[in-house]
Amino acid sequence: MAQPAWRARLVWSLGSLAALILLWELAALLLDSRLFPGPSEVVRTMMTELRSGALTHHVGATLARVAVSFFLAMLVGSMIGLALGISASADRFFDSWLIFFLNLPALVIIILCYVWFGLTETAAIIAVSINKIPNVAVTIREGARSLSRDLNEMAIMYRFGWWRTLQHVTLPQLAPFFAAAARSGLALVWKIVLVVELLGRSNGVGHQLHVASQLFDVPMILAYAVAFILVVQIIEIGLLQPLDARANRWCR
Repeated sequence: MAQPAWRARLVWSLGSLAALILLWELAALLLDSRLFPGPSEVVRTMMTELRSGALTHHVGATLARVAVSFFLAMLVGSMIGLALGISASADRFFDSWLIFFLNLPALVIIILCYVWFGLTETAAIIAVSINKIPNVAVTIREGARSLSRDLNEMAIMYRFGWWRTLQHVTLPQLAPFFAAAARSGLALVWKIVLVVELLGRSNGVGHQLHVASQLFDVPMILAYAVAFILVVQIIEIGLLQPLDARANRWCR
């Protein structure tokens, strides 16, 4: 009997990951350099940081910044995207603004926010949010442009009212676009948060990476990097993928 597709993918993924870890360990043994530690040494460093409480503290600080920045970017970006997708004149006027902010380097925005607002938590959150808002706006704008006129006319004919129309007609059509913006947004936001922390915060994974790099502590760098990647993957698999699957049911 053939295995389910998801089980086959899981077996291949685990096998591939195990092969990567084995290759990494062998390469570390052959090179025998403190600048290229093996996975076993990285895990030992991670467990040491976990027992001391430092890993939990710094990963928690980064996750808090990711959560706040992600929420603000999704909220503001979605509102802008909806407005531009519904109004053709607004879209024509502000399209060049979107292009400008999409191409403005994240590092420039971060530096400007720190210069204007100081090395504060507010500046850090604003910098991350501004970097993500244009991406969300573009994705939601495409969703708003593709809204079905027939369904909207049906809602008017049956006198749904604006709230029921939003709840039962508009949002289900936009759900796949929200899900796409959320999944791509998480990957972008946490990377920008690390840069923000590296440049101007006294805690978080980015700060720890900065300290470890100054000490040439490669095991510490990899320990924090791997730990945070694992946390983000748990969020992706446990939260965003199920939401994405649920959002795309409307299309089937």
